[in-house]
Order: sequence, then C-alpha cells, then structure tokens
Amino acid sequence: MKNFKLALICLFAGLSTLNAQERWSKEKADAWYASHDWITGANFIPSTAINQLEMWQEDTFDPQTIDRELGYAEGIGFNTMRVYLHSLAYKADPKGFKERVDTYLGLADKHSIKTILVIFDDVWDPNPEIGKQRDPKPGVHNSGWMQDPGYPASKDNADSAELKIYVQDIIKTFKDDDRVLLWDLYNEPGNSGKKTESLPLLKNVFSWAREVNPSQPLSAGLWDWSFIELNAFQAQHSDIITYHDYESPDWHRRVIELLKSHDRPMICTEYMARTRNNRFSNTLPMLAEYTIGAINWGLVNGKTNTIYAWDTPIESGAEPVEWFHDIFRKDGTPYRQDEIDLIKKLNNQNKKK
Repeated sequence: MKNFKLALICLFAGLSTLNAQERWSKEKADAWYASHDWITGANFIPSTAINQLEMWQEDTFDPQTIDRELGYAEGIGFNTMRVYLHSLAYKADPKGFKERVDTYLGLADKHSIKTILVIFDDVWDPNPEIGKQRDPKPGVHNSGWMQDPGYPASKDNADSAELKIYVQDIIKTFKDDDRVLLWDLYNEPGNSGKKTESLPLLKNVFSWAREVNPSQPLSAGLWDWSFIELNAFQAQHSDIITYHDYESPDWHRRVIELLKSHDRPMICTEYMARTRNNRFSNTLPMLAEYTIGAINWGLVNGKTNTIYAWDTPIESGAEPVEWFHDIFRKDGTPYRQDEIDLIKKLNNQNKKK
C-alpha cells in the first residue's frame, strides 16, 4: 500500500506542466459525460477473430458474426463496445480498412451501441504481421493477440511519419462521427516490459490527435500504479479518466477514491476476471454506485480464448471450471444467467428517464 500511495502522490504532482489549452476543460468533460446514459459494455472482438488483424483484414472481416454478437450485447442493455484497431491493417489497405471500420460502426449503431476505438497497444505478441493469422493455441489466453505497432517499432518508430498519417487519417475520418464515443489512444503503454520506452509514442499519439481536434474526448487508461511517469502523462492529458482494474472490490474501491482526486468523469475500460474475485456481482454494482463507466473484458467466447486465465493454460483445451472473461457462448447462451439478470437490471436502472 505504501508504494501505491507514493505512485498516486507522484501521479498528481506536476499538474502545472499541462497545457490547459489542449485538454478539455472540466466543464466540457462533465457536460459530455452527463449527455450519455451510464456507459456500460464490453471489450469486443468477434468470436471468429483471434486478434485485431483477423478482425479488420478484408479476407477475414466478418460482418455477419459482428452483427449477431452485437445483438447479444444489445439484448442485455449494453450501449458501448471498446474495439481495437491495428495500424498494419490500415497500412495494407487504407481505404478498405476505413470502409470496414465504417461498416462496423454502422452495425453497432443498428444495435444502439457506441464505440470506443483503441489506437495503439503494448500487450501480448510484439511481432505483428499482416496476412493469415495463426490458429489459437488450445487453452491459452489470447494466444494470437498482437501489439500495435509492436516491438521494437513502438520505440524505434515513435516519430514515424507513417504512424502519424495513420493516426490522423483515422481520427479525421471519424472525428465528428456520433457513433464513436471516445478515442482510447494507447492501451496499457509500457506493458510487456517496455515501461518508459513507450513514453515518446504515447506523447506523440496525443499530440497527433490534438492536431486533428476530434469532437470526441481523448484518453489513455491508467493500469500499472508503479509507472509513475507514464501515469502522470496519461492522467494529465486525458479528457476523461480511464483506467483498468482486475482486482477485488476492496482494492478497486481504493483506486476509485484516489482517482476521484482528478475531478473528472471516469470509465473503467477493463475489468472482470472471475478467478481474481473481480466479478459482475461484486464490481458492476460498485461502478454503478459511483456512476463510473463499466467496460468488462470480453463478450463472446471465441478464438481469443479469454475464458482461460492469463497464467493458467489448459493444454487440453477443456472448458475451465470457472470462466476468466466473457459473457456468452457463440450461440448466444449466457455463461451465467444470474450475471445476465444483474447486468440487465443495472442497465435499466441507470437509463436516463
């Protein structure tokens, strides 16, 4: 707890370094948040895709599955999906990639769902390659997920004109699109042992996005409290505070109370890991209590294998005794009906009258 307190003290230090003209005012952020129903949903990838590339490449883009599975989300009152893009899919086919993103947004809108679009990512495989993606490893969590832009690219290409073109073209294309809720510019910067090596790219992606000046807010989620320099930059430059928490409710509540010091709207953009005592039953009501947006990891059990825990593979591929993430089986059957009932109840209670 001592290290946690120290990290948070450092996180809130140096706020005077922020260029206030770039970040949304508190009043603008509050008004934006108040204009929406309570934000609830999931991190989404169709069950037929192992990673972001398989989701977005032309040969494997699967609008039928996307449509069907977003229908499952609509049926329990979810109004937001968090979706990862990938720069290599754009590089291979910029026009087609943007058309597929537009198609996805149209399908989500059909189901009354807005989308948080994620730009870069420091998690899992550091060597993304365009083309046919590998098959899942049985029983292994996210065995095919790809970083973006990968490593060492996230360090060596932090000033890349190619990455700047990608970021600005995507944001310009959808900068006034009401179907896009928020731009999540960098997922878990510093993960995979990179730490502050990711800071230059993190700074650049915020700068590139600010130059476009989208109508939607910008953010990058806090996730590791030991990353003092990264956390300070993320918190100081995000219009809306976003964060990840896969811990039990007692820890999560302390995180919330400390993050409230920013006096900004908050969205938890990753949570729900059942075997870590982070469940819908004990976490979702708490987020509703604080009126914090709630985006759990995983909607439908599929090729990402996220029903398996991060560090507990099952080589046989047998179903675990308790799922780690995800809500539905592929046919739309709930993993747990009591969870579905709770999600529906809270979503209905927190709709604007």
